Amino acid sequence: MAEAFLNEICGNHFEARSAGLEPGKLNLLAVEAMREIGIDISHKQTQSVFDVFKSGPAAAGFAYVITVCDESGAERCPIFPGATMQLHWSFPDPAALTGTREERLAGTRKIRDQIRARIEMWCDEMCAVEPGR
Repeated sequence: MAEAFLNEICGNHFEARSAGLEPGKLNLLAVEAMREIGIDISHKQTQSVFDVFKSGPAAAGFAYVITVCDESGAERCPIFPGATMQLHWSFPDPAALTGTREERLAGTRKIRDQIRARIEMWCDEMCAVEPGR
């Protein structure tokens, strides 16, 4: 969700890539929650952090690495050598939500909205600070 929002909100300034330590299947509730607001992530494939690192600008490093692991799993958040700025934004993992399907979807919507708000705020800050980007 974070990758889709960053690419939608300020994709003319940044190129977001999403990855995990243990990539699995795309969360269908996240796909549904994003589709509800007009963003289709159904075509996305999960990928490992290692694969993203190998395909990225390894010589120069990434300008920003933003991890969205929740606090309880923060020790398992990846690090990227050479990243100019590493930021950690704690959000619950939608895949870890429990309850009925509707309760999990409602929780996923809440997380979706929190992620979007944080990315909007960050993009506003970054575009104001870095007018040449």
